[in-house]
Amino acid sequence: MVENPWFSAKRKKASSDVNLTTLELCAGAGGQALGLEHAGIEHAGLIEINASACRTLRLNRPGWNVIETDLNDFDGSPFQGVDIISGGLPCPPFSIAGKQLGKNDERNLFPAMIRLVDQLRPRAVMIENVRGILEAVFEDYRIYIASELRKLGYQTGWKLLNASDFGVPQLRPRVVFIALRKNYAEHFFWPERGETYPSTVGHVLYDLMASRGWKGAKAWRERANEIAPTIVGGSHKHGGPDLGPTRARLAWASLGVDGLGIADEAPEATFVGMPRLTVRMVARLQGFPDEWQFFGKKTAAYKQVGNAFPPPFARAIGESVKACLSAATKMRVAGA
Repeated sequence: MVENPWFSAKRKKASSDVNLTTLELCAGAGGQALGLEHAGIEHAGLIEINASACRTLRLNRPGWNVIETDLNDFDGSPFQGVDIISGGLPCPPFSIAGKQLGKNDERNLFPAMIRLVDQLRPRAVMIENVRGILEAVFEDYRIYIASELRKLGYQTGWKLLNASDFGVPQLRPRVVFIALRKNYAEHFFWPERGETYPSTVGHVLYDLMASRGWKGAKAWRERANEIAPTIVGGSHKHGGPDLGPTRARLAWASLGVDGLGIADEAPEATFVGMPRLTVRMVARLQGFPDEWQFFGKKTAAYKQVGNAFPPPFARAIGESVKACLSAATKMRVAGA
């Protein structure tokens, strides 16, 4: 197993000095939740509509308060006093791979998020989405979101970041939306790129590829000498367990990976050709630790992994939010 420095005990201990809580929306398989946990942020509740994803969350963290419900029907009143509202709202309304219906898509949950911010008035909001939301076609909607939260006393910002800048071995651009109460905003700084470049696909997955004695594993490791292209999870309505459309599959093929499907297990000793990735391999490329389990059969498990916010990426954002709130609190106490 390749050690992921983002999940070292030293980092977990260092980030546990301030007690902050978050209510997570659309928690999925727990990528963002795990990252925030490692940033030292506690979970007051995690809301998710997908039954398999809820089972995943409960499987890995029996103590978490997992609420299986439609976000549009969720009443946040029991969570008054929560510090942060976080989440990865559905991407298909804004994805270039979809119809880009935006605010007119039934899966758009930004209105539900705004409603909960109004109801709970957290100190900070942290939302992840696809880079398509920054396209010109959605400019008016971004302005609308910002203006609605500005009315509630928040300053907002959008930023395109890449998971590979935070140790994830994958080219995964994601937009992060941050909203902070005005008295906290001056203390916020976006996280900077990590000091080391992420490992290659071959280095990260070699032990898994060789786990059943595949004789071609070493040669494959040398060929897979770049970080992974963006892992595509697909929507909950369509698609099966594969690594994406034609262009994505060509990118995977250049690394010696067959992207037409997901394998049940690593290649056997006499395997010839390009191997397919397993769900566990994809999870590792997403930055999940190997002990994190995914409930359900292959398709359900793969979609959970593919749609996740990589935990190391989420941790970096969470640490920036935490540092902001902590700095503002210390200044307020000092001035009291």
